Amino acid sequence: MGIREDSKWNVPEPELTLVVNSRKELVGYTIGNDMSSRDIEGENLLYLPQAKIYDRSCAVGPWLVMGANEGEVREWTIGVEIERAGKNIFESETSINNIKRTFGELVDYLCRSQTFPQGAMLLTGTGVVPEDDFTLSSNDIIRVTISGIGSLENPVAVV
Repeated sequence: MGIREDSKWNVPEPELTLVVNSRKELVGYTIGNDMSSRDIEGENLLYLPQAKIYDRSCAVGPWLVMGANEGEVREWTIGVEIERAGKNIFESETSINNIKRTFGELVDYLCRSQTFPQGAMLLTGTGVVPEDDFTLSSNDIIRVTISGIGSLENPVAVV
């Protein structure tokens, strides 16, 4: 995972990721980690693309879970742990059921006026982020865990 060299406030955003096929059908789930450069994002809403889209700003995986229905998935939890120099410096967890919209609604919004010939992955938003005084550093380890999927672990590097 990358953090921007020109940002002073970077946080991970652990997210349930909906996997959608080319027919706009929800076919599976995986883990996503969508980084944010909060100081850039907060400076001007027009800077949101620069705060969210850059080299190594997103990771998904480690595999797909297929066949689970929304009711089952809403019973899962999502958590994040951040390790620095071998010590756990942040940990938090929440319920997937805190996602307000149905998965069908989210897929519907994504697919309006859009085509996805190869399918798409939709990161659903986050419910666990570090406090405002926290920022990631190079060599931190981010571990996102979703109880029904497993864990996605990535080291942090400045890009």
